[in-house]
Amino acid sequence: MKLGVICDGISRDLGHALAVMDEFDLDHAELQFVWDKEVGDHTPEEIDTIRDLVTRHGKTVSCLSRHVFAGLTTANRPGDPAHSTHMEALKRVMAMAHALGAPLVRIMTSKKEQILWGANGAEKWNVAKGAWDTLPPLIAPAVDLARAEGLTLVVETGNGTMVNSNYTARRLIDDLDAKDVLKVLWDPANNCWCHERAWPDGYDEIRDGYLGHVHIKDVQVDTPRATLEVREMGKGQLGPLFQPIADAMRADNYDGVISLESVYHPGDGDFEAGFRRCVGPFKELFG
Repeated sequence: MKLGVICDGISRDLGHALAVMDEFDLDHAELQFVWDKEVGDHTPEEIDTIRDLVTRHGKTVSCLSRHVFAGLTTANRPGDPAHSTHMEALKRVMAMAHALGAPLVRIMTSKKEQILWGANGAEKWNVAKGAWDTLPPLIAPAVDLARAEGLTLVVETGNGTMVNSNYTARRLIDDLDAKDVLKVLWDPANNCWCHERAWPDGYDEIRDGYLGHVHIKDVQVDTPRATLEVREMGKGQLGPLFQPIADAMRADNYDGVISLESVYHPGDGDFEAGFRRCVGPFKELFG
């Protein structure tokens, strides 16, 4: 399968990150922060430099991953100042995607309300009434823009966001009737927080044409204690599930990219060292 990494998990120095990718024969560079800027904030000259570096190292840019729509709430509405700021940023990211030949642009969703649907009394006493209904209108202008630009959006299953599971990601895509231009960026480690089991439950939600991109890391969550620990690849709660996930993706001929999200360090803040510990098992499982 197509393997890559979110480059700033190694280093925000893109040249160095690409050189490390060369060591491990990873071909697909996902860009989030490059140097001191988030994607979408770079000058035309900086974008030219990024393109030259990527080309020199023989990589493709798999996805541009800005935190578009992150931080919005159920109080936000399409066209309000905060939403407009995110839409302007999305336009800049899409222009950068065209310049770099990146087919995917990552979006996020607004802050999570915990209980969105319910029955037998919960609908009256526990549900955050109308919370979900605020989300599709916020995302719809981005979908229209993606269609006009000929790009594909991937919505990440995120911690603390309205879309925090494959179920909610699929529901958003269906509510927008946007399966043609909006896919799921599946981060099974993030989904652990809401206790969606990655295999088989999570994968089954998105296997029929909804999956567009994948982030891989390993974690241990303790939701009651509000604690998250990133762990070395294979040593967290996803360890036993990575192999069946990889097998299923191969069987289904998944043709997107799988990015190692290198957010693990061995206790000393050295994220490149964490990458070097995790990349071997990552390649063994998904390569």
